[in-house]
Amino acid sequence: MHRLQPQMQWRDGATVPYLGADITLRIRADRATGIAYDAIVRELTVCLPAEAAEQQLKDRVQSWMQLQAKTIFAARLPMYAEKLDVRYRSFALSSAMTQWGSCTADGKIRLNWRLIHFSLPLIDYVIAHELSHLREMNHSPRFWATVQSVFPEFQAAKKALRERAPETLPTF
Repeated sequence: MHRLQPQMQWRDGATVPYLGADITLRIRADRATGIAYDAIVRELTVCLPAEAAEQQLKDRVQSWMQLQAKTIFAARLPMYAEKLDVRYRSFALSSAMTQWGSCTADGKIRLNWRLIHFSLPLIDYVIAHELSHLREMNHSPRFWATVQSVFPEFQAAKKALRERAPETLPTF
């Protein structure tokens, strides 16, 4: 089933999901090209030249979100690897349109950067899921028992993610 992508207005005052709740984009016409996030008011201020095109705003927000994703995933992967007593070799961001993550037998983890739109428990579920493949490279009952051992509420998270396919998120 193909889902229509939400119409996103890339302008000052637009909202985009970040860590499970919307943040508001603020555009400041400025020769400087900084970007700053204020977690208290949940605003992402992007400085762009007045003549900047919409694509420049999209690119800047996507770059910022990918950096946040990389930072958060890098902090959370070791926590779950330790709980599972597994070692991963590397991790990278993906932009897959059909899956949230993957794991190879040799320990390479790929996580969809768009997970950054979701709350930490959903991110943690995907991390626990992929790392559990280092114990069981399948989706057998033993695999799910491994996931459950470190993420007891996995069924609710799995259901929530199934309802939110990557293509339902804002397009960049």
